[in-house]
Amino acid sequence: MNKSVGLKISVSFVNTFTLPFFFVLLYGSGFVGAKLGLPHSTPLSFLSLRFITAGLILLIIAKWFGKQLPSWREAIHISVAGSLTVCLFSVGVFVSIDMGLSPAISALIVALQPILVALFAQKLVNERLKLAQWFGLIFGFLGVIVVVIDSIDTAYFSWVAIGMSVLALFGVTFGTLYQKRYCAGMGIFYGGAIQSLISGLICLVLLAFFENFKIVWVDEFIISLVYMVVGVSLGALSLLYIMIHRGEVSRVASVFYLVPVSAAVSAYSLFGDTIESLSLIHI
Repeated sequence: MNKSVGLKISVSFVNTFTLPFFFVLLYGSGFVGAKLGLPHSTPLSFLSLRFITAGLILLIIAKWFGKQLPSWREAIHISVAGSLTVCLFSVGVFVSIDMGLSPAISALIVALQPILVALFAQKLVNERLKLAQWFGLIFGFLGVIVVVIDSIDTAYFSWVAIGMSVLALFGVTFGTLYQKRYCAGMGIFYGGAIQSLISGLICLVLLAFFENFKIVWVDEFIISLVYMVVGVSLGALSLLYIMIHRGEVSRVASVFYLVPVSAAVSAYSLFGDTIESLSLIHI
């Protein structure tokens, strides 16, 4: 086999399977990481510390490798994308889980992202889906709806928690589209640092108005914080940025259908959380 052909096949395999696999693994388990740490911290306290820590680490890495700083215009676009994809998404998920929604159900709500991206992709980033892709998205959409309706509690706090996860859904959806359109040339390290630091700043402002700073430094919280910083903020989000840069945003979004599976398996392994067998069939 020609070496160039072999290289193209290897790159295609990485783009198609390897990157999405590790993204789903890290991103889905992040929902469970949140549940592990939240009993020992308020949501905004956790997120402020997580984002600022991740941002400083990425800043050091970018400086170490001598990466070029983005322009002011690029930095503004990167900040807007980060405030949606990183901050609004994470605040919605953390608050919903803190209010009692299970990680698996929160992930199922966020898994509606592919259908929303498909609806807006043509207008915002000039992507058009084929008929077969629409059928696949609609089938996934119906499956997720059935799971959520079948699994939620009708108590008031649960509906508020669901609303926060829906807010997270809109954040990651429009943030992904915005990043694809305006941040195509974003460097992973400086871009990730800017998005994490701006998210940390927003969380600190929200913390001053809505919560008191509270962290109990026990083993579970430290493990959760380290995983959310390294596994999710540095790992999963970097993979998401790479996939957005290399592929169509609608195809990237379709990976989110697998996130609830990762979240459900992780939740079962750590907490014994289960989803009814009928729900798993729909997934």
